[in-house]
Amino acid sequence: MLGAIAGDIIGSIYEARPIKTKEFSLFERRSRFTDDSVLSIAVARAILHGEDYRSAVWSLGRRYPDAGYGGSFIGWLGDDNPEPYGSFGNGSAMRVAPVGFAFDDPATVLHEAERQAAISHDHPEGIKGAQAVALAVLLARTTGDREGIRTQIEHRFDYDLQRTVDDIRPGYAFDVTCQGSVPEAIVAFLDSTSYEDAVRNAISLGGDSDTQACMAGGIAEAFYGLPADIAAQARARLTEELRAIVDEFTARFCAE
Repeated sequence: MLGAIAGDIIGSIYEARPIKTKEFSLFERRSRFTDDSVLSIAVARAILHGEDYRSAVWSLGRRYPDAGYGGSFIGWLGDDNPEPYGSFGNGSAMRVAPVGFAFDDPATVLHEAERQAAISHDHPEGIKGAQAVALAVLLARTTGDREGIRTQIEHRFDYDLQRTVDDIRPGYAFDVTCQGSVPEAIVAFLDSTSYEDAVRNAISLGGDSDTQACMAGGIAEAFYGLPADIAAQARARLTEELRAIVDEFTARFCAE
C-alpha cells in the first residue's frame, strides 16, 4: 500500500496546477501526503486491528485536519455521528488499496471495498469505483496478467479500458467523481511499463493528480513492486504515527 501513498505524495503538488506531460520531478520540497494517504492508512489500521472502518477513518482523519479533504467530507469528519451522504466522489476509491492487499479472494475484496466505501460514499458509483480499484490491486498481485485485469474490470464494472493514456490526455480535465477518474487511473496502470511509469501516466492526465496517482500507484505496486528509493522518499514524508501503521501493514500483508 506504500505505492498508493507514494503516488499521492508525488501527485500532491500537481493537483492545483495540473500538467500534461510525463516529464517532472517525482519528489520536490513541497511534496507531501494528503487526505488520500491519511484515509488509506486509516483503512489499513481498521484491517490490522479489526476496527470499524467508520471509526478508523473518522478518528485518524480528525487528527490531520489540514490534509486537504473535500467540503462534504470535512462535514462528515466534523459530525460526532457521521452518516453516509450519497457521494460518488473518488474518496471511496483513493483509500481502498489496503483492501486489495489484505484479502485474498475476489468476493471478500469486493465486500470489504463496499463496506469501507459505504461509511461515506454510499452512492452506487462510489461503491463501484472503490470495488474496481480494490479488485485491480488483488488481481495485479495474484495473477500478474495485465490483459486479464483489463478484461475482468471491464466486464464487471462496465468501464472503458480500451483507451490509452495518449487517447485520454488531450481532452481530459479535473474530475473528482469515481466514474470520471477511476477508469482513467486504471488505464494509467494498464498503459505502463513500471511503477514509476504508471504514476507518471496518472499525473500526466492533468486531472485530480494526487488521487489518480494514488489509485494507479496502489495497483502498480501490486503488479511491479515498489522501488526502494521511492518507498524511502514516501516513508520519510509521513509522520511517525502514520509511518508506524504503514510499516505494520506492510510487514503483515505486503512482505515478499
